[in-house]
Amino acid sequence: MKFLDEAKVYIRSGDGGAGCVAFRREKFIEFGGPDGGDGGRGGEVGVTAVANLNTLIDYRYQQHFKAQRGGHGMGKNRSGAAGKSILLRVPIGTQILAEDKETVLADLIRPGQHVLLAKGGDGGFGNAHYKSSTNRAPRRADKGWPGEERWLWLRLKLIADAGLVGLPNAGKSTLLAAVTRAKPKIADYPFTTLKPQLGVVRVDTAEFVLADLPGLIEGAHEGAGLGDRFLAHVERCGVLVHVVDGTEDDVAGAYRTIRAELAAYHAALAVKPEIIALNKCDALDEAAIARKKRALTAASRRGQGRQAAPVFAISGVAGQGVAKLMAAVLKSTEHLRADAEPGEAAG
Repeated sequence: MKFLDEAKVYIRSGDGGAGCVAFRREKFIEFGGPDGGDGGRGGEVGVTAVANLNTLIDYRYQQHFKAQRGGHGMGKNRSGAAGKSILLRVPIGTQILAEDKETVLADLIRPGQHVLLAKGGDGGFGNAHYKSSTNRAPRRADKGWPGEERWLWLRLKLIADAGLVGLPNAGKSTLLAAVTRAKPKIADYPFTTLKPQLGVVRVDTAEFVLADLPGLIEGAHEGAGLGDRFLAHVERCGVLVHVVDGTEDDVAGAYRTIRAELAAYHAALAVKPEIIALNKCDALDEAAIARKKRALTAASRRGQGRQAAPVFAISGVAGQGVAKLMAAVLKSTEHLRADAEPGEAAG
């Protein structure tokens, strides 16, 4: 299945049905009176977040969604049937944006979360509704109210506990394949990963979701390489695992390049908890590993008095240091979950 994280759709709720003008006409009933029924309510358009979906590909081939209009009222006080509603099913983490692509109308972050996008039009009253002691034979009936219509953007931001970021060919996909059952594409050329990949990491009896994001290069926020379109998924990650290629001559420069792109995209990404993974250490000697760890520690100090990010020497291919790294990531995600629980309870 192809990955699609953004789609534009048109929605329209159903119009309300018209009321009816009718009178009861039966043999031996001289004053039957008005019996025109009301129109039915138009169908609604809603959206719900469902589990086991991770793409918006369904909305690439169908962009228009129109609910059914309400049925018209009829004689014998028969009301029109309500129109059938439409429910859009989207992955967890989908945002609903207005046509300007900036105003967020809804953010679906929990399974089963439901939002009404377009309310159906009310049905019109039939003439039986207007019967009174002074108006015994009303000939008034109302038309139904029109439904709502709008263009919307669906934007998916995958929800993961931790995200792998780094330059192309830093070994992010190899690391994901080593610690999860995910099978990302792995090759010896840049930009092998063209879409985010998710995997579940199990550490003893606990587990967390790890995301592999496509590689960034300098100028990505201006459209270089694959650009920064996938950085929206990093916003959902609680912890950033910064993978640095240990065979690079200037590991600190590679680290600062990615940090600059994250900060240029959104200031919130620059303050997320971070763990640095110095990868491909199976090709380095102990002295080189120690020297490059010190360089990364110094580069990760973001201002006076700030604590440096922890640096782990690993090898995704050989499995060296991977278990220790994942244990540290799990510990950091558990701290974030514990901090989030009181706020959720208060809300």
